[in-house]
Amino acid sequence: MVSAAALPASAQGWQDTALIAGVVNSSTFGGGTLSARTVTVANGPSSIALSGTGTGTLTWSLHGTVPAGVTLTGTTISYTGAAVTGAPNIVVDAKDSVGNVEALVIPITLTAGSIATNGTVTTVALSSLAATNTAGTVKFSAVSSAASDTVNFAESNLPAGLTSGNPVLTFVGGTAAPGTYAGVVVTATEADGATLSGTFSLTVDANAVSQFGDEVNKFGNGFDAFEQHQFPGAIIAGWTATQNDPATHFILNNGTHQGAFQFEYAPKGSGSGLCVSDPGGGWSSDPLRDGLILTSCNTGPWQQFIPQSNGTLQNVATGLFINPNGTGSQLRGGTTATPWGGSFYTWTDNSSLPA
Repeated sequence: MVSAAALPASAQGWQDTALIAGVVNSSTFGGGTLSARTVTVANGPSSIALSGTGTGTLTWSLHGTVPAGVTLTGTTISYTGAAVTGAPNIVVDAKDSVGNVEALVIPITLTAGSIATNGTVTTVALSSLAATNTAGTVKFSAVSSAASDTVNFAESNLPAGLTSGNPVLTFVGGTAAPGTYAGVVVTATEADGATLSGTFSLTVDANAVSQFGDEVNKFGNGFDAFEQHQFPGAIIAGWTATQNDPATHFILNNGTHQGAFQFEYAPKGSGSGLCVSDPGGGWSSDPLRDGLILTSCNTGPWQQFIPQSNGTLQNVATGLFINPNGTGSQLRGGTTATPWGGSFYTWTDNSSLPA
């Protein structure tokens, strides 16, 4: 958490408004064509040898659950145990030097102390990794050669203030600074462990957010420390926000949860160390179960509020939205926003509030 003392009135944050991805440049699996073949030894057990035609080094691993006694050492699959009727397929993953993976689905026969292939070995691979820009979000897609398998996506090397999304990377709740960021990575992974990575540039659009002001709804009512009370348990009410009313002065801190903000009471711009909280009924002195009060600023989820794309504010701990109940009444959490529009807030710089 950023302390009040470190936040001058001119400090700025960002509220993301759109993301735009460039073309995804996919890497290529370095293992070449993969194969699995049975190796027999005279008067000895049979095993399965794994190989690839690529020039790079492959790291092999068993994927998922395999029958007891099946082991993989280097490029050799062995079996110790009794014969098994109707043994299930096993899956082996081959990872290349840059982290891309293809999978072999191997039908097997298990006899006493031996393992052998039993039918066609199938390679599972991913291709056509791409990003589509839709309504300020980025949706990722890829094609699996095992058409029935689900493909999941994760992004890394993102700018600070954004979190990975599957399959959609969204600006909602983002606090990244505007700009174009190169080298963002997306990795697709399917059920058999096959993976494919690609890099792309990401452009972030964002609005500047001053960190001294108030959350104000369309009726001009903002957060208000009732009667300028400055102690843990003081009520947060809805009241007309103005430049000269210390009760409606707050500092906007970046939250400790992704995309969240924390609102610190700051009469005349001086941080009080008390933050707006929905304690979820945890304070017996709170008149309403989910009424907003001031509590000592901390990193817990009760003081973390995530701005939604429609302007509502959702509490991280309770999942409830901040709702007013008329001027002068305590703000409280609700499962839905008010139908008359009072729950839609905009952070407003103190200099833009009425005098």
